[in-house]
Amino acid sequence: MEQIIREGLAAMGIPATPDQVRTMAEYGELLLRANETTNLTAIREPDAAARLHFLDSAALVALADFSAGKAVADVGSGAGFPGVPLRVLRPGIRLTCLDSVGKKMDFVRESCAVLGMEDVRCLWGRAEELPQLRESFDVVTSRAVAELHLLAELCLPLAKVGGLFLAMKNPDCDQEAARGDFAVRTMGGRVREIRRYDIPGADVTHAVVVIEKIKPTPPQYPRRWAQIKKKPLLG
Repeated sequence: MEQIIREGLAAMGIPATPDQVRTMAEYGELLLRANETTNLTAIREPDAAARLHFLDSAALVALADFSAGKAVADVGSGAGFPGVPLRVLRPGIRLTCLDSVGKKMDFVRESCAVLGMEDVRCLWGRAEELPQLRESFDVVTSRAVAELHLLAELCLPLAKVGGLFLAMKNPDCDQEAARGDFAVRTMGGRVREIRRYDIPGADVTHAVVVIEKIKPTPPQYPRRWAQIKKKPLLG
């Protein structure tokens, strides 16, 4: 796993120290070991985990300012992706991982502590039910959580005005982005671009919808998840 991560990062033009590569590989080993008894991820093979978790997550470093002191929220973080690889590569960020499944946040918290990243904050709950987080993050990330017209209402309220929301998607996401545009604008956002990238060694292309937060989210949002699903913002 370590070699694949090292070579993949180099191929993507992402600088990483040997310690950073080693830390990601160690996190991957902890994940695969825990996955034997707890369902944390469907990916159970080391090479696939290296490429489809770590290299996929690392692609975001080129899309936003992850410099020291930046507050980053990873919504629907699951087993810690993309948040934990970003924290390894950019150790100065203030990372909050958020997921509604407690066992996954327990794994991330305990594994980060083992690897010396005790400052990673892991919250068990739904993004729309944590008003104390509202408009407090420079960057919000999310991977494979929901369609954009739903996801925008969960994630954009967390971003500061001037911040970014990076929604990780499949490469054929243009129609989904168009469908979600009304929700994005209602939440105070604007789609800046859709950036596609290849994952080395995986023959896989993914995309990120890069959304700018240009004005505050109206106070009535976000709604409860049941209402978001029942009455999505589709214009």
